Amino acid sequence: MAASAGAPSGIGCSQFRAHPKQQRLGFSHSSWGGASKLVSFPSGFSLRSVDNSKELQLPRITAVVKAQAGPGQMDVDPTLSPKAGEPDFDTPSVIAEAGINAIREGYTRYTPNTGTLELRTAICRKLKEENGISYTPDQIVVSNGAKQSIHQAVLAVCSPGDEVIIPAPFWVSYPEIARLADATPVIVPTSISDDFLMDPKLLEDSLTEKSRLLILCSPSNPTGSVYPKKLLEEIAKIVAKHPRLLVLSDEIYEHIMYAPATHTSFASLPGMWERTFTVNGFSKAFAMTGWRLGYIAGPKHFISACAKIQSQFTSGASSISQKAGLAALSMGYAGGETVATMVKAFRERRDFLVKNFGELEGVKISEPQGAFYLFIDFSCYYGAKIEGFGEIDSSESLCRYLLDRAKVALVPGGAFGDDTCTRISYAASLATLQEAFARIKEALVALRPAVPV
Repeated sequence: MAASAGAPSGIGCSQFRAHPKQQRLGFSHSSWGGASKLVSFPSGFSLRSVDNSKELQLPRITAVVKAQAGPGQMDVDPTLSPKAGEPDFDTPSVIAEAGINAIREGYTRYTPNTGTLELRTAICRKLKEENGISYTPDQIVVSNGAKQSIHQAVLAVCSPGDEVIIPAPFWVSYPEIARLADATPVIVPTSISDDFLMDPKLLEDSLTEKSRLLILCSPSNPTGSVYPKKLLEEIAKIVAKHPRLLVLSDEIYEHIMYAPATHTSFASLPGMWERTFTVNGFSKAFAMTGWRLGYIAGPKHFISACAKIQSQFTSGASSISQKAGLAALSMGYAGGETVATMVKAFRERRDFLVKNFGELEGVKISEPQGAFYLFIDFSCYYGAKIEGFGEIDSSESLCRYLLDRAKVALVPGGAFGDDTCTRISYAASLATLQEAFARIKEALVALRPAVPV
């Protein structure tokens, strides 16, 4: 799923268990979203996973930009900041018109807590036809975005002390959502040389009697990696050995794929339907990020628990957005020609960035197979010292350098669990990306790789 500038701050960072490999490699807490600031809660504040007297560590995500680019401090060109976690396309007109008509027709009251029956029925039809998984409307909860669906699922199944298994690099909210449920994030590292795909053996080594939930995101934010069916089948065999372990499959980018890559829903694998939450939404494929509409599907007893939590959080999603979502699902298989055109543009942009960054000495790239992110290893520049700036020793300092010298804002990889990399979003026009690349290249050439490659 996409990280935005308003992504949540770190909570309860002491609740963290590293995979043994991370410990061997010397990863620290700061590697998984390092602290930019310490903040104390006011007296009387209470939160289940945070003691009143504890200070919170806030991970630096796009906060690097905010902290360094205040009014009058720096001339940053906002049009040359390829960091957005949302499509740069407008919501398709047929969807927008459905929302407008809902307002005009007075469809502006509360809906059922779990979503309208017509939308949940349409979601069931979509999941059957496109994903090969069967549900009934009472096995669906429509929420105010997929993030809410994920949060409610974690709260529904995790108890204090449970462990949530998260492959890194990860969407920044996954560990924090686990901590909010008093669960412990267990980070399983991956490698750019393996296209950031989790090694089943490392997964197996990470599992304990406390393991409760495995979170998978394919296509991935921030890497664009897509799990092939064969690898998912290997993971499913491991899950099957652990009766208490459930899987949350975040499939928000499923329609933004680049052939020959194909999408496989984890719940469609043998024996996994009963163990899987399937999370999806309308934000990415249909360019509806501001409409805030997502959903979760799964076995009824789990979904009923999610519905109870939602009834006390927000109640049902926007009636207007639900009418718009219904229109989105009527656009044809996988969004039809409208979504295909958007994906074609994303692919052209991806190809440009992969080719050009790949020509820079020392830079490592895993070609994305989906989503609209490039997670690039710039660590060959770490150790460089720049007069008037200082030393580049992390993804954060590299991003500050590019912000300072190139006036281009990227997202530090440390926020996603891999400090060797930096995330670039190609949800921007090709012309914007061409200019941004030219500026980044000029700034990097001035550095020269500081580490032999």
